[in-house]
Amino acid sequence: MKRAFLFFTFILFFTFQTNAQTAYPQDTFRSPMDIPLILAGTFGELRSNHFHSGIDIKTKQREGLPIYGIGDGTITRIKVSLWGYGKVIYIAHPNGYTSVYGHLQKFSPKIESYIKKLQYQKKSYEVEVFPDYGDLKIEKGELIAYSGNTGSSGGPHLHFEIRSSATEKPTNPLLYGYKVDDATNPTLLKLFGYPLSTNAIVNKSNERIQLNFKKQKDGSFLADKVTAIGTIGFGFVGFDRQDMAANKNGIFSLEQIVNGKVYTEFDFEKFSFSESRYINTLIDYEFYSKYGQRIQKCFKTPSNRLSIYNKIKNNGKISVVEGLSYTIEIRLKDLEGNTTKLIIPVEGKKEELQKVKKTLKTDYYVVAKKPNNFSAGPAKIYFPSNTFYEDFYMNLEHKNDTITFHNSSVPAHKNFTITFDASKYSKEEQKKLFIARLDSKLKPRHVTTYKRGNTFTTRTKYLGTYTIAKDTVAPKISPKNFKAKQWLNNYKYLSLKITDDFSGINTYSATINEEWVLMEYESKKNTLTYNFEDKVLKEQKCNLKVVVTDNVGNTKEYTTTFYRK
Repeated sequence: MKRAFLFFTFILFFTFQTNAQTAYPQDTFRSPMDIPLILAGTFGELRSNHFHSGIDIKTKQREGLPIYGIGDGTITRIKVSLWGYGKVIYIAHPNGYTSVYGHLQKFSPKIESYIKKLQYQKKSYEVEVFPDYGDLKIEKGELIAYSGNTGSSGGPHLHFEIRSSATEKPTNPLLYGYKVDDATNPTLLKLFGYPLSTNAIVNKSNERIQLNFKKQKDGSFLADKVTAIGTIGFGFVGFDRQDMAANKNGIFSLEQIVNGKVYTEFDFEKFSFSESRYINTLIDYEFYSKYGQRIQKCFKTPSNRLSIYNKIKNNGKISVVEGLSYTIEIRLKDLEGNTTKLIIPVEGKKEELQKVKKTLKTDYYVVAKKPNNFSAGPAKIYFPSNTFYEDFYMNLEHKNDTITFHNSSVPAHKNFTITFDASKYSKEEQKKLFIARLDSKLKPRHVTTYKRGNTFTTRTKYLGTYTIAKDTVAPKISPKNFKAKQWLNNYKYLSLKITDDFSGINTYSATINEEWVLMEYESKKNTLTYNFEDKVLKEQKCNLKVVVTDNVGNTKEYTTTFYRK
């Protein structure tokens, strides 16, 4: 009987551990690349205002490595953008999944031909198309593209996703049988205690406080004894590393166990894009804005609507009673099961406050669940209901055309509106004006400005300092790899540099002998590139004309002549 019970227990444990993996096909998809999978980023990793929706595969710091379709399917979407995923392909597979390949350098010849035809039809580098189902079929292992660094990529790599075709929810690609060498436990960097109820105290403090811990002989960690009273919570800073890479990637799962009972359990098996911005409720956003580190909370705040939780008791919050003792165990895991354990002994003890939380009170109180309107000098601000996660007192100051409303320590969940009265400026002056946000060095950064009469409006998700700025200087254009009147017979590309020092580049266009040509814009390198393989040149003498316009309409025109047989 005892053996049978133990066997049954083992089966339950094994089933629980492997359920996530076996819920997804294990031998259906091949790797998107013919190189070892070494990751620069993991699924669910904490990014700015969102969770990472795929894995980032290292490409040996190079561009141009071949990318293959992971299974039979049909291309359902292709997008070419200056931002985001840059050049990206979406392939729908018969088994209900869609694979996504981002930051591509270029497409395979058949796809490149398809997309360039569209670009020339629309006379635009940026295009998006949804081919009819079956028009662009892909076989498993077929070359579809080459790896690159396009869009908002910070370096050469392949961004790879697998989504549900029905719900478009991204799922962790490593659950599909892909092998990434990983024998390393997650790393725990910092631990914090949070007094959460009105009279709660942690280590004589009623505000967030860092806690000390030490590594034990068995590899686990033990925190110094914590004295507390009231409702408290914990948070940590940590990361995970896979073998062969130094990247500090995201942790797959967390468990918080209080006196043997699971209070919190979440993992990054899947999530929806619509909830991704709620990452700002999972982390301590104020701490992140100040110190650049993300504390992940082991407890759940009222505004947290994330679906990543498998178990949650008392919202992960711990009620500490005077005279009682508690043992809190935190387990950080990666997908391979490598685990880092931390034990936190807590003693229920009421102590005199030595560190008192500073509270800000102003004349401007924002009620998160209601719409809010504020005025300051020439500006008005409108916050729709549920713009913010919590109520707060807001700093509001203005001087001339500059308005400061609070700072970056409070995250917004959706756009709000800032409106400036520009009636004191003439109509000619207004043409060169725009709304700018001042960065940490007080340098103005252009934000999209809508002009209607004497009113300037922008929509944004960022608190801070905004002003009216003026730009009267046109962009600059210069040749990069050629000179005027040069023969370019052996050249594959024609390259120019375009820059704008203030409001930023808005549009550009190029013609050769008055015929529109496709120029690829790489904003990270300020480069426009024409590929001679487009074969639109009909004469040896080529008159090139490039026109670049910034965000307030200042325009620069560059003309030159080159020759090519």
